[in-house]
Amino acid sequence: MLDETPELDNPDYVLLRLGRRLRKRASVLDEWWRYYRGRPPMPELPRKAEQAFVDFQRRSRTNFCGVIANSTVHRLRALGVTGRDGEPDANASRWWQMNRLDSRQKAVWRVAMVQSAGYMLVGEHPIRVEDNGRPSPLITAEHPRECIVERDPATGEAYVGLKAMHSDVDGYGYAVVLYDDVRYAYRTRERCTPNRLPWGPDSWVPLDDGVPHGLGGVPLVEFARMPDLGEDPEPEFAVAMDIQDRVNMGVLNRMAASRYSGFRQKTVTGHQFKRKVDPATGLATVEQPFVPGPNSVWVSEGENARFGQLDATDLRPFLAEHASDVRDMLIISQTPAYYYAGDLINISADTVAALDLMHVAKCREHIAAFGESLEDVMTLAAAQAGVEDDYTEATVRWARPEYLSPAVRADAATKLKSIGYPLDIIAEDLDETPERVRRINSSAAAQQLLAASLLPANPAPSAGNLPEPDGGGGVGA
Repeated sequence: MLDETPELDNPDYVLLRLGRRLRKRASVLDEWWRYYRGRPPMPELPRKAEQAFVDFQRRSRTNFCGVIANSTVHRLRALGVTGRDGEPDANASRWWQMNRLDSRQKAVWRVAMVQSAGYMLVGEHPIRVEDNGRPSPLITAEHPRECIVERDPATGEAYVGLKAMHSDVDGYGYAVVLYDDVRYAYRTRERCTPNRLPWGPDSWVPLDDGVPHGLGGVPLVEFARMPDLGEDPEPEFAVAMDIQDRVNMGVLNRMAASRYSGFRQKTVTGHQFKRKVDPATGLATVEQPFVPGPNSVWVSEGENARFGQLDATDLRPFLAEHASDVRDMLIISQTPAYYYAGDLINISADTVAALDLMHVAKCREHIAAFGESLEDVMTLAAAQAGVEDDYTEATVRWARPEYLSPAVRADAATKLKSIGYPLDIIAEDLDETPERVRRINSSAAAQQLLAASLLPANPAPSAGNLPEPDGGGGVGA
């Protein structure tokens, strides 16, 4: 049985504590994931609803939460890591490309926007080796269903982390408790289900006595989505979930009105309808002789028979309510209104920039937070590779979150060049990667050298252009 002594330096206690936090968080993550995928709870209807209404419930869900989350993910793109002097770092670039962070970073940003936090885990690469013989760093994207960290209340830094997962090969659960200098591995005592790992003190058995890793920090780095001070992070669309439910309810009401009262209903008075009795149930039902059709003529022998129709339900208020709710959702979540471009026609670039203002400000907050975590990741990668560089003082290069047309960017670059900005700074403003900046500088230097070599040489001195020894003006002086 595991030792449950409540101390963070006790890996058995940390395993159970963080594991139970993972289990508690799972139901909330499931709810957020359903909203992101467009499958929130179906709108409620009166009791004893017919199957047709149940079908309406399923069809009335419109996924705006996914749009809100992805609109931010589309604006977040880290280009690479430079050294503390701002120059491209060869090691950081190599580790970046080796671990495919150009694409894997998007998975972390998306899960952070949808599930409130994403993770990157740094360890030993199983194949690649550095020039000094140490294993190259392996950087993997991790999901909050399997990872969690405990932070030091004094510093706010990660003190210990947990990575727990279920193996589809042998059916056991595996977990690793990660400190800044050692890791402890565990396995479940018995086989378990993939969706629910056990977190009792007698459910896990240790696999080792602790293996030092020497990274100088917790290898599990958290990318929390803009947490408020003292609060847990929430997904990007958390503030709009109630409005999403309201939108779905409005769509359901509109569908019901359109289906059952969106057309003019026919009425008949003063007509004697025939009745027939069902021999099985004994219930009397009315025969309906009036069938709508383009070639139908309705005739009644009743003296006071009258035909009429009811007015159809006006669906325009439903549409106006839907548009208002969607606008509220986009405003509260700080998502540009042109993602719901119902009334936006032939808008100018200045209008797009104005609509982008709050969204860009929000993206820059994400960039500031995620950039610090990326610096921690690269510092751990350097420690794994045996490189004595502190990347917490490095700079993470990000693409600009606002959209600018190529013509506007080219015009801005030309003006910056005319007032003396260096070419590499201009290339950075154009969202070029550190590798491309190095190539641009090299190509520009090579072109300048070639141009200088093609200039005509200075003329050789002759009797007509030599100065007089006494500083005179020439031959005729």
